[in-house]
Amino acid sequence: MKIGQVAALSGFPIKTIRYYEDIGLLEPSVERSESGYRLFEESVLGRLGFIKRAKSLGLSLREISEILVIRDRGELPCREVQHKLTTKVQDITSQIEALENLKTELQQILEHWQEEPSTDQASKNVCPNIQTQI
Repeated sequence: MKIGQVAALSGFPIKTIRYYEDIGLLEPSVERSESGYRLFEESVLGRLGFIKRAKSLGLSLREISEILVIRDRGELPCREVQHKLTTKVQDITSQIEALENLKTELQQILEHWQEEPSTDQASKNVCPNIQTQI
């Protein structure tokens, strides 16, 4: 298949397919014709489907590449995918905790908000409501 067909069937823009090929994500399902056209095997659609799903789950292109290397060796990479998704859940949990802490801090600031801070505070700070003296 030519790149236009792959784009139409996969839903990926041609530019993205070219990029994925350039960084090696579509090997070994792409070759070059004598005239330089990219020719894709039908299996490229499965790879692109995997890439799309993995990205939607938060995996980076580097992580996706690592998984595809395992697959290209003829192995099923499910254990590696599981490991990466477990790590992703842990990262998200940490981010949620950090956001909850930030939310609490913001709520506390707003609860003690002063519309008219003292002249002394106002002269030493840009916004006394969120600044403390150093």
